[in-house]
Parts: sequence; structure tokens; C-alpha cells
Amino acid sequence: TKLEMPTINLDGEVTVLATVPEVVEALESCAMTWQKLISTALEEQLKKVPQGNGPLAEVDLWRERNSTLSALTEQIKLPEVQKVLEILQEAESEHSGDLQIVLSDLRKHHVEALDNVKFLSTLERHLKNLTYGTGFNVVLDTIPSLMNALRMVWLISRHYNKDERMVPLMERIAWEISTRVYKVVDLHTLFKEDRAAAKKKIAEAKSTLEEWKKCYFVVRAQIEASGREQHWEFDQKCLFEKTDYMTSVCQDLYAILQVVIEEFYNIFGPELKAVTGDPKRVDDLLRGVNGLISPMEELTFDPFSIKSAHDWKLIMEEFREEVSVKNVKQIFVQNLKDPPLYKNHPPVAGAIYWSRSLFYRIKHTIIRFQEVEELLAGERGKEVKQIYLQVAKRMKEYEDQKYNQWRDGTEQMLPLLLKNTLLTSSVTEEPVTTKKNVRFIVNFSPILQEIIIETKYMEQLGFPVPEIARYVALQEEKYLRYTNRLKNMLDHYHKLMGTLNEAETKLLDDHIQELWRVFKSGHRRLNWNSLGIGDFIVRCMRAIRKFESLVHQIHNHSEDISNKLLFIESTNLFKFPLSKNGDELPEAKEFFEYVKCERAKDVAHMVRKYSAIPQLLIKVEGRVANTNSGKSPKLTSYYAYWENRIYQVLTQLIVKNLQAFNAAVLANVPLFQTEAILSVPEIILQPNASEIDKMTVQCIRDCVEVTKHFVRWMHGTCLECPPQHVDEDEVMTFSFYSDVSQNPLIIEQAVLITQNVHKLMASLSKYSNQWKRYHLLWKLDKGTVMERLAAEKPACITFDEELQFYMKVAQEVTQQPLIKDEQFIRLQLSPLAYTVQENAKGWVISLGKLLNESAREELFSLQEEIQVGIFSL
Repeated sequence: TKLEMPTINLDGEVTVLATVPEVVEALESCAMTWQKLISTALEEQLKKVPQGNGPLAEVDLWRERNSTLSALTEQIKLPEVQKVLEILQEAESEHSGDLQIVLSDLRKHHVEALDNVKFLSTLERHLKNLTYGTGFNVVLDTIPSLMNALRMVWLISRHYNKDERMVPLMERIAWEISTRVYKVVDLHTLFKEDRAAAKKKIAEAKSTLEEWKKCYFVVRAQIEASGREQHWEFDQKCLFEKTDYMTSVCQDLYAILQVVIEEFYNIFGPELKAVTGDPKRVDDLLRGVNGLISPMEELTFDPFSIKSAHDWKLIMEEFREEVSVKNVKQIFVQNLKDPPLYKNHPPVAGAIYWSRSLFYRIKHTIIRFQEVEELLAGERGKEVKQIYLQVAKRMKEYEDQKYNQWRDGTEQMLPLLLKNTLLTSSVTEEPVTTKKNVRFIVNFSPILQEIIIETKYMEQLGFPVPEIARYVALQEEKYLRYTNRLKNMLDHYHKLMGTLNEAETKLLDDHIQELWRVFKSGHRRLNWNSLGIGDFIVRCMRAIRKFESLVHQIHNHSEDISNKLLFIESTNLFKFPLSKNGDELPEAKEFFEYVKCERAKDVAHMVRKYSAIPQLLIKVEGRVANTNSGKSPKLTSYYAYWENRIYQVLTQLIVKNLQAFNAAVLANVPLFQTEAILSVPEIILQPNASEIDKMTVQCIRDCVEVTKHFVRWMHGTCLECPPQHVDEDEVMTFSFYSDVSQNPLIIEQAVLITQNVHKLMASLSKYSNQWKRYHLLWKLDKGTVMERLAAEKPACITFDEELQFYMKVAQEVTQQPLIKDEQFIRLQLSPLAYTVQENAKGWVISLGKLLNESAREELFSLQEEIQVGIFSL
């Protein structure tokens, strides 16, 4: 639309032209024409609606409106148009106000169109994918992005942030998605396509429809969660009624494809032909299956239309009735040899139950077919009925075969099973080293239990059962009670035996044999027909309780012994003295004497604990052998067990203590001190390295010799060996020392400690020898040096240098560290430092005396020269 420009000459000032009537009149006529033209253009644009049902039509509408209104707006901005408006306004023409109103409407609608085009353009790429995308995968990928873009438009746009604009746009998007599905899913061709491709197509169509609704609610929830944006409270019926209904139809179509393709074509295959023995009939029935889907291909209504929902529902119900024959597969192909059983059903009766349940389901289907006469009247109906009769006959044969096999087997096996003994035994380990490895088992056969359950179910199914089976089934509760009591009794026994170690098992051998004698009738004589089962269980429980009491008493004594051994094993044989005050530590000799004294006290306690062990073993002897001699043959292995335990404890005691002492040696915590002193001409440690090595070795030896206090028992007893006189003056005591001291671990630790102490002393000696740099202080003889120096008659400056040197040495010594802590020894350097300092001071004094004497001599000589000079004058 183009605005006509006035033909009158408008050159000149606006204020001047506004006073010329001819000019104003001509411009008013022009303004009226413009007003009508713009008003008409606006009306036409506002009346226009999108040309199509899809969302792109709405984008095109706004783009066209924006184009038209933009053209008008650009013309209004032209200088000549603006001058016309200014002249009319200056002339106060009534037409100026009317035109301004129309121009205001034009600006408003142009701004709206421009804004809408800008925001709808952000959706255009997604909408084109939705409309023209090559497949459902493109549409599925597009929907989430499109929904997020709609959210941004809703948030930022000034016009599409209202329901009246956003809802129609979303309706158009829903229409476009529905149309895509409608075009692709064509029932006239769907069932003629490749089976897998058809299923894939339906699944994708359904997913696309579901994705539309799912993404809407995801974005809506995000908007609500933000707390800042205006909520989407749109009419869900407008947006989803159509797509939801189409989703349900796609689900139905998928189910049809699943049943017809995946199941019927598998059911009516080679296996069914083999079972029925009539391949031609199965082939005919397979051709009939194709007839199930013919109503779908010949629909006279649109299945995706909500208006046709009732008709579609009737079609689906008819289809489901016909396809219920799929159970044929389950009966004759998959599960005939291994039928699925209900929980707690036995194998045979369970298989019959399963067979009958399937028969009733097929029978129910045939009855429903009969209710609708035309279903069975046709050829396909007759074929289905014939298959039904064949399957029913085969089911009956299957039941009879199962029952007859069970009845014959039960009559043969049941008497033999009832003759089984109550108990049987098994060995858990080979060879049988101890009675602990022998386990007793309740010998109630699972087959017997199964026969009882089968009998009950067979009677429920209406089958006659053998008399012996009925009798046993009636006794089920009694058998269950017996087996539970026997199992609990054996669990008690096995648990009790599990608490015994090998030594205790040997110790209690006679008592276990006595217990087994009670068990003997259960696995030799009594069977499940016997009358004395209850009495047998009572006798066994009484014997087990008696044995349990004995075991508990032995374990109590055993625990007491173990506690005493634990006390011995955990004793600290290297208790160190605490430092007297702050930095002052004990001397080496004092340190090792303290350790020795403390060890002696602890050994006395340990020996008392050790001496109490035989009395506890004699108490065990009293319970097991009814004697209290301490040398019962029945306890020989038990004595040996504890003596071995004692050996292990003493070995651990010494090993752990030596390891702890070695750790203390290596730790940087000083425990005693030694001094570095000057013993001219050498710097030595006091006590020296050799003496400390000897004290360490003696301390280790004393530790190991602790085991001499633990006297061995006489063979086969828990009585201490008396001292043996080897010679007239030599008495020998048998102790654990001879065995423990030879242990490689102990020898290794002893050597390691000695080596570590030796290395440490060498290191300390090396450190103290650093002081040898002052060796000239004590190595040179002062008298000789002074005589030589006096003979040289040095100048005073020489004396000054010497004095400065020795005074510097004396000062330097005071600044040296006087303590050196290394590992577990503190080296005191104070005595050495004091000696060096005193030596330096001695040199200073000697030099001072020499200087004094030299000066006096010089003075006297000078006096003599002066006097000679005076006399000569």
C-alpha cells in the first residue's frame, strides 16, 4: 500500500504555509485519504487468520503483517509526510487529530507484529523440524528444545506471555505432531509392511506423542520451581486430549502386532504341527490368523478420531477374544516337559494343576466363541474348535500318564523309605582325625516328604491314592514333629562339638563315645515305622545336656588357665626408670640395675600364676577321669596341649619384649646418659662403648633367662620335674629355657639389639671425637713450649696473638652444645667441655707468666743500660 503525496508546492516555512488556506485545504484532503488507506490496511491485517492448522502458518501470518505495517510505517517517516503533518498541526486542522489516532494504532500494531516476528523466529527452526523432519527421531529430538524455546518466549515476549496467545500456538504444535503420526501410521498398509519395521514405527509414533506431553510438564514444573516466572495454567484438554487418545490407539496397534507377529506365527509353527499330527490343519489355521487383522485394514472410520473411540473399542474387544488361543503355545511347546508350578505345589500334582488351569482358560475362550454364533460358524471357527479338541484330548492323556507313573512309583518306594533309620552320619573331612569331623543327619528322605504332599493334592484333584500313601499323609504332623525335634537335637550337639578344639575332643573321647552309644539305636535300629522315636529323642537330649555341663566346666577351667597365660605373655620385662628431674637421666649402670630389679618383681608374679595352672588341670582331671593325681593317662594329650601353649606364650613373651626393647633403642627418646671425658691423650666415653655393650648383652640374657623360672612338667603329667643331681655339686632343673633360647626369632632379635647398640656407641664416639680439634691444648707440653718461646724472646705482639687464640678457644667451648641425644642414649659433654676450657685457661696463665718474666728481664736490662750510661757521663 502506497501513500499518495500532495501535488501542491510545499516549499517554505511550516508556520507560513499553515496560514495559506489553499495549502491547508489540499493537505486536509490528502490526510483524509491517508487515514482511510491506513485504516483499511489495518482492518485487513487484523481480520487475517493463519492459512493452515500448523504452527508455521501462525509464523507466516505475523511475518506478512509485519511486512505490510513496516512498509506503511516507513512511508510515514518520509520528510514530505512529516511536513504535511506538521503543517496540519500548526494550522490546528481537525483532520490532524483523526490522522494521529490512526497513526498511533499503526505504530502499536507494528510494534506488536515486529516483536512477535522476532520471538517466533526463535521457534521457526524447531517448527520446521517438527513439520518437515525426515522421521520420528527428528521430531523426538526437537520437542524438548522446542518446549524450552517456548518457555523463553513466554518469559521475555510482551505479547506471547498470555494464555490467549500461547495456548493457540501450542494447540497448533499438538496438531502438527498428531498429523505427523496420522500420515505415517496408515492401517491400510501397516500390517503388510515388514513386521519389525511396523512395530518400530508404532513404537516411535507412541513415543513422539508421549514426549509432547512429558516435555510440557517438565518445563511447567521448572517454571513453577523457579518462583519468578508466571505459571503455565493452560487448558490441558485443548493441548493433550487428541494426542492422549492417539497414544492409546498406538498402544493397541502395538499389542496387535505383538500378538499376531510375535506369538501366533510362533505358535502355529513346526512344533505344533508335530504335536497335533495334522500339519495341513495348522497351515489352514495360520492362514486364518491373517484374517484376524483384516478388520483393521478395512476400517470405515478414522481410528485416530476421538469421535470414533466407541467403534475402535468394539474392534479391539473382538480382536482380543479371537487371539486368546495363544495359550496353545504355552501348553504344547514351551512348558510341556518342565511346567511352571504354583508355589508349594509338588512336581506331579503341580503339573496336573497347571494343565487343568490352561484347559479351563481355553475352554472359557471356546465358550465365548460359541456365544457369538458367527465366530464358530465359518471355516476359521471350525478349525479353531478342532485344534481345541485335539489339545483337550492331549491334556487328558498327559494327566493320566502323570498320575499312573506317580501311583506306581509311590507303591513301590514308600515301604522302602519308611524303613530308613532315623539318623545317618557323614564325615566332613577325610581322613577322620577326630570325632569332631563326624556329623549326624536326620534321615527323613525329601522323597518321603514329597510323597506326602503329592498324596494330599492328588486327593484334592479327585484321584484315588494308595492306602499306604494316605496313611503316611495322615501321619504328616507326627513326622514333622519328630524331624524338627531330631534336627534341633543334632544342631545342639553339633554346635557343642564345634566349641571343642582338638585337644578337648581327645580329652573327652570316652564321654563322646558314651554319647554316641545313645545315638546308636537311631542310626542302627529305629526307623520311621518304629514306636519308640519319642523316647529315643528324650534319651539323646538328656545325654547331650549331661555332656554340655561337662564341656562348660572344662571351658571354665580352660578360660582361667588362658587368663593366667595372657597375664604372663603381656608382662613388660623392660620397665624403664623415669628421669629424676627434667634433663637429668640415670647413669647406664643405674638404668640397667633398675630394669633388672623391676623384672625380678614381675617374674615372681608370673611364676605364681604359672604354679597355679596344674591345680586347674587336676580339677579337669577330677571331672573327666574321677582322679586328682595330675598324671592321669586319659589326660596325657591334654597336659601336652597346655605345655605346648605355655611354650608358645613364653616364646611370645620373650620375642615381644625384645622387639619392644629394640624399638626403645631406636626411638629418639633418651633413657640413660653417658659422659664424654678427656683421658689424655684420648677423648673417651664413661662408661665406654665396651661396657655399655656388655650391660646390654647381659640385660638381653637376663630377659631370656626369665624362662628358667618356668619348670617343665614330667612326661605325661602336669607335675613339675624335681631338680636332677648331675654331679655331686651340680643340680639341673628342667625348664623352658633350653627350648625358648634356641628359637631363631629370639636369637635374631638379640643379635639385632646388640648390633644397634654397637652402631649407636660408635656414632657417639665419632661425635665426641670432633673435640679432638682442640688436641694441641693437651698434646703439647707447656713447659717445653714455654722454654722454647722464652729462648726465642718474641715480641709482645706474638704474645698477644697467642693469648687471643687461647682465650678464643676458651670462649668457643662455652658455645658448643653440651648434650647430644641420639636414639636411647644421652651423651653429656659438660665434663669434656670443662676440661678443654681449663686447658685453654692454663695456656693463658702460662703465657702470662712468661710474658711477665720477659718484661721484667727487659726492664732490668734497660735499667742496667741507663745506669751504665749515667756512669759513663
